[in-house]
Formats: sequence, C-alpha cells, structure tokens
Amino acid sequence: QVQLGESGGALVQAGGSLRLSCAASGRTFGSYTVGWFRRAPGKEREFVAGISWGGGRTYYADSVKGRFTISRDNVKNTVYLQMNSLKPEDTAVYYCAADRTVVAGTSAPYAYAYWGQGTQVTVSS
Repeated sequence: QVQLGESGGALVQAGGSLRLSCAASGRTFGSYTVGWFRRAPGKEREFVAGISWGGGRTYYADSVKGRFTISRDNVKNTVYLQMNSLKPEDTAVYYCAADRTVVAGTSAPYAYAYWGQGTQVTVSS
C-alpha cells in the first residue's frame, strides 16, 4: 500500500511551465505503475500521462503530447510531470494515481487503487 501526495500546482500565465511532483510513501513504490490525471471544472477526470514501474515506458494523452513529460525517481519515491507551453485549457486539479497491477498507460481512472489529494493548476490567458 502507498500514500500519494501531489505538489507544485500554481497560477501561471499561458505559455509558462510548471513541474508537478507526486511523492509516495512505501518501500515498494518502485513496483507501481503511475498515472497523472486531471479534472477541469464541469468535466470528468481524464488521463494525462502514465509511466511504467521502471520508467522505461511513458504514455500521453494527445492533448498534452509534446508539451508534458512524465518521469520518475524511484530512489526518491517521486514521480514528476513537467508541463511546458501551458494553455488555459490545461487548467484543472491534477492527481497522481498508482497501482501495482494496472498496465502502464491505462487511461481508466477506476483501474488505479491509490490516489493523491490533487493540486490545482490554473493557467491564465
């Protein structure tokens, strides 16, 4: 079992950058697949990016491909989401999620057992 905590959300102007962090507790975090999701006001939670347990495979939603980069440091028990060229439509609460059995890149939120509390990202135009 792991506990997740996101940080790094902020108010930023369009075109700017942010790096979100997802810190995890637990000695076995390195064996968990991780995904980043977001929920914009009035919309359902959507998949943003995913990374395999070892970090060798990454996956992105089409809407963020080329702008966002997911990475992980299993020594630090942390997964990152580097967000560049931010747009107003990226405004949302961002969540990290983890699971030991889900296939990396799975976009269905219900497939992930563990979730953080979320961090707000607001992009102004």
